[in-house]
Amino acid sequence: MSASTRQSRWAKSPDFSEWPGRAEAVATQTAIDKINYLESGQHEVQCRECGTCVLVRKNSLAHTSVQWQDDPDEVCPVFRDTAEERGRSITPRRECPRLRASIRQAVLDGVLPVPEEG
Repeated sequence: MSASTRQSRWAKSPDFSEWPGRAEAVATQTAIDKINYLESGQHEVQCRECGTCVLVRKNSLAHTSVQWQDDPDEVCPVFRDTAEERGRSITPRRECPRLRASIRQAVLDGVLPVPEEG
């Protein structure tokens, strides 16, 4: 097999087209993983300062996943001010300390569950 043939068949992940049963199993597991890692366990948390609502999942006390439902530069005053200061550049945003405090309070209030570690 030539190098060009090998390159044209290379894929980041195999498609299992030669094994339809395996392809179906991988697709099923991918759908389960998507629900497990991207959708389940998310809870709405509203910023106590500005009212912006985000979806939050606590995987541990130290690990928090935040899913914005709208563009943070438009709905969060802290992000909006930061975006104006940086001129809408591609510089990464900082987090909003007000939202972080709201998430922390949601944990303390028992509204946002944190799985036990161990």
